[in-house]
Amino acid sequence: MADPGPSSTSQGSPLDVDVVRHAEIWERIAVSYAILTRAARAAFIAASPARHAPYQVTLMLTDDQEMRTLNRTWRGKDASTNVLSFPAGEPAGEMPGEPCSLGDVVLAAETVLAEAEDKHIPVADHVAHLVVHGMLHLLGFNHERDAGAEAMEALETKVLAGLGITDPYGEDVADPAEVSL
Repeated sequence: MADPGPSSTSQGSPLDVDVVRHAEIWERIAVSYAILTRAARAAFIAASPARHAPYQVTLMLTDDQEMRTLNRTWRGKDASTNVLSFPAGEPAGEMPGEPCSLGDVVLAAETVLAEAEDKHIPVADHVAHLVVHGMLHLLGFNHERDAGAEAMEALETKVLAGLGITDPYGEDVADPAEVSL
């Protein structure tokens, strides 16, 4: 069931994006690899413009069942969530010229679909927001304190505007439930 799909590497890009599908439901969701990679790269460039060495991230597209297991295992919460980030930590002995892993961003299909429907927004826009949100966590941002939350939300809004996506933190919009592990 793990369909790696195309790897989204681009000559000259400071970020290689691998998209891995762990759930067939993602085959029916109108979110292209281009949308996923554009969102990841936009967040990476906005949050770390000085990083030029090659970096790599994996976007894992899963379902609520697997996300619930991940959330229970890593956060002690027995429920699914929309997005989780798993930072790679410090690189150990990276080969020269090989991309340095930032970590993984995991998205749960059913939760993402329900949230997009509840908010009356396109699924692709919501997915892009969650990818940006997850990427910022991999790059050290968090929303546990007010100042960090404000800075993170402002950067998310800026990145999404650059992608042509409306401010997700406008009135009547819930925050992502994601937490970096």
